[in-house]
Amino acid sequence: MSEGFSYKKAGVDISVADAAKREMAKSLETSDGRVLNRLGAFASLYDGKFDGYEHPILVLKMEEPGSKQKLAVQYGRVGSVCFDLINHLIDDIIVMGAKPLAVQDVIICGKLEKRVVTEMVDAMARACREQECSLVGGETSEQPGVLESGLYVLAAAMVGVVDKPKIIDGSKIQKGDVVLGVASNGLHTNGYSLVRALLTSQPNLADTRVEGERFIDVILRPHTCYYKAFRGLFDNPALHGMAHITGGGFEGNLNRILPAGVNALIDLAKVQVLPVFKTIRQAGKVDDADMLHTFNLGVGMTLVVAADAVDAVIQHLAGQGHKSYPIGRIIDGDRTVVCENRLNW
Repeated sequence: MSEGFSYKKAGVDISVADAAKREMAKSLETSDGRVLNRLGAFASLYDGKFDGYEHPILVLKMEEPGSKQKLAVQYGRVGSVCFDLINHLIDDIIVMGAKPLAVQDVIICGKLEKRVVTEMVDAMARACREQECSLVGGETSEQPGVLESGLYVLAAAMVGVVDKPKIIDGSKIQKGDVVLGVASNGLHTNGYSLVRALLTSQPNLADTRVEGERFIDVILRPHTCYYKAFRGLFDNPALHGMAHITGGGFEGNLNRILPAGVNALIDLAKVQVLPVFKTIRQAGKVDDADMLHTFNLGVGMTLVVAADAVDAVIQHLAGQGHKSYPIGRIIDGDRTVVCENRLNW
């Protein structure tokens, strides 16, 4: 009789997954009393009582770190890209004035490598704790034949909370407001398909020096998280809107918060472009329109604030370690982001 089939021979070793889950349980330990059970339950229980909130609104978001995760695995930075994932999630909900609460992750792989998976979960848990929220569970799925061995696909979902009267949705934006750019630390999590294509065609680019660092190290910096710096502004009535600058650039993100009757006029000459973007532009001969649409160019967030509060907001952010500066203003219009002048390369 020929040798029979088994799940292990088909490429899935449940004992390895179980061992990984036992280590994950240590990473998921939390002091948040709202988390009512631990890893191993069929679902996570989270207490929905929110002291101090008059009318709590849950803020939900799903995210993945894009093709940056492929570079991260290739260069041994799996923990770093997990910080990308969590920080991007948090940045997407804080623009509504929300406090991050809980995250659930998904890890899909062709071959479950215990060391890699436990490192990922531990990094996501640490990233959550740094921002005062909790990784409360998730899903790890080994799918041989669907994904190649060594390939991982990450995603995560977040729940946050904001008091309904304190939602920041851009509805208070008005003519005369100022648009502040808040500095990024690099690419964050956007534009990596273009960058990977560049690296494939120009392998030496990885070791090119950018401000004293290797290009590959600069582009694999984790996405900046702005929560702790921004939360002190959430109750400031002069803060009228926030936009996370991701894929689509200024035009594809700032327009999402503009109310009827106004435009955002961005002066590109005021944008302080980071050197890494100059390197990408030169190496790939990428035109300015594509650079603007693909990358943040050095502005990770935009804040729309009342003109008389600009200096105070800039000082607050500086005290939290974040550089910010005016890059535009709100004018009459039809909910469009209009760019003037040219970028200074």
